[in-house]
Amino acid sequence: MMDVVQIQKILPHRYPFLLVDRVVEVEHGKAIEAYKNISISEPVFEGHFPGHPIYPGVMIIEGMAQAGGVLAFESMSGAEQDATENKVVYFMSIDKCKFRHPVRPGDKLVYKLNVLKHKGAIWVLDGKAYVDDKLVAEAELKAMIVDK
Repeated sequence: MMDVVQIQKILPHRYPFLLVDRVVEVEHGKAIEAYKNISISEPVFEGHFPGHPIYPGVMIIEGMAQAGGVLAFESMSGAEQDATENKVVYFMSIDKCKFRHPVRPGDKLVYKLNVLKHKGAIWVLDGKAYVDDKLVAEAELKAMIVDK
């Protein structure tokens, strides 16, 4: 388990763009489960949409990608992990993306990612997002760890 303070030691993102509140489980090199609590106080709800708040799909995908970044950094070996403060994860592609159900304030958005492929600095992840065990979004994400 990893709280937001520990997550901030790994990811460069900060409010309002840090989209992972807690990491529940990490299987190094294999999988991660994390979540974000969706609150009506999120700045994005001021414009998406007034009177009918829906959490944007792009934010769901970005949250998945951030969880994937935590997985990639946590999966590094000891010497590599020491150098993570000088590294950042770049998105390379998003494929097979589907949004299945809207996400609303009050929802707990659970990210579950599995490694499809990992070679060198490149990671390919199968990402799924759930609310109350209902699949709300899915995508195949490709990312690369690079020097800042």
